[in-house]
Amino acid sequence: MRNSDSQIGIERPLYPASQPYAFDTIEVEGGYRLYYEQCGNPDGIPVVVLHGGPGGGCSPGMRRFFRPDIYRVILFDQRGCGRSRPHASVENNTTKHLIADIEAIREKLGIDNWIVFGGSWGATLSLLYAQAHPERVRHLVLRGVFLMTAAELAWFYQGGVSQFFPQRWKAFISELPEDERHDVISAFHKRLFGADEEEQIRFARLWTNWESSLATIEGRYGSGSAPTSYALAFARIENHYFSNGGFIEEGQILRDMPKIAHIPGTIVQGRYDMICPPATAFALHEAWPSSRLFMVQKAGHSLSESGIASMLVSVMDELF
Repeated sequence: MRNSDSQIGIERPLYPASQPYAFDTIEVEGGYRLYYEQCGNPDGIPVVVLHGGPGGGCSPGMRRFFRPDIYRVILFDQRGCGRSRPHASVENNTTKHLIADIEAIREKLGIDNWIVFGGSWGATLSLLYAQAHPERVRHLVLRGVFLMTAAELAWFYQGGVSQFFPQRWKAFISELPEDERHDVISAFHKRLFGADEEEQIRFARLWTNWESSLATIEGRYGSGSAPTSYALAFARIENHYFSNGGFIEEGQILRDMPKIAHIPGTIVQGRYDMICPPATAFALHEAWPSSRLFMVQKAGHSLSESGIASMLVSVMDELF
C-alpha cells in the first residue's frame, strides 16, 4: 500500500456532473442551516465530499470524480458558506462544530460508514473527523494535504511562498500599513471583521485573489473578480480559522495518527503545490502505515489540475 513518487492507471476523464437526486437542508446546533445534496446511485457506496477553505463551499464540479452508477455522493456546504445560512458567519463556527455537522448528516441519511473525500482544508477536516469517529470511515481520499500547523500558515502568509511570487505578494499586502505586515493574518482579520463594509469587501477580494492565483501552476494574479458573496465568506471564515490555529492543538493531527493507523488512505499531491507544499503530504504518509502517496508531477494545488483530477478518478475507480 505504500507507493511514493508514482502514479496509477492511465489518463482518465472526469465523469459528467450528475444532477442531484435529492437535496435538502439540516438545522444544526448554533443556529446554522446547512445545505446538502446527494447524487449518483442511492444504493451505491457512500462517499462524503469535504470542500476546502474553510469557507469555499461545494460546487457541481466536485461530483465528477465518482462513477454515478457506483457511488452515492454526498456534498454539503460547511457553516457560513455556499448555500448554508447564515452567510459568512463565524459565530459558533469551529472545527468541533464541523465534525459534529458531518455526523449529523451521516445520521440523518442513515449511513453506517462512508468513504471520506477531501482536499486542502477538506483533507484537514477529513483527518480530524476520522480521528474523532474512526468507526465511521472506510477509506480516506485526500488531495493537497494541509495539517493546520503554524509552519504551514507561515509559509503562505508570512514570507515563505512570497520568495517565489514577490510581485503577487506585494499586491496582496499593498494596503496594509508597514508596521502590521509582520502578522498578515491578524492585520487582515482587523479589516475583514471591522465596521467598514467597503473595506471588508476590498480585503476579502485581496485575500481570496492571493490564494486563487497560486492554486494552479499557470495561475494568474487578476483583479479580484470573485463574486462579493463568495469572497466575503471565503476570506472571513478562512481567516477566522487561521487566526485560531484551526481550533486544534499544534501538531495534533500527526500526533493522533495512531488512532486511524488501520484505516486505508490515499493521498494525491501536486509536486508543485505552492499552497500546501508536498513535504506535508510526505510527513503524513510516513506517519500512516495504511496510506499510499501519489505525487502528480506536473500539478499544483487545485482540484482542477488535469493530472490531479485524472488521478482522483483513477483512485475512486479502483476502490469499488
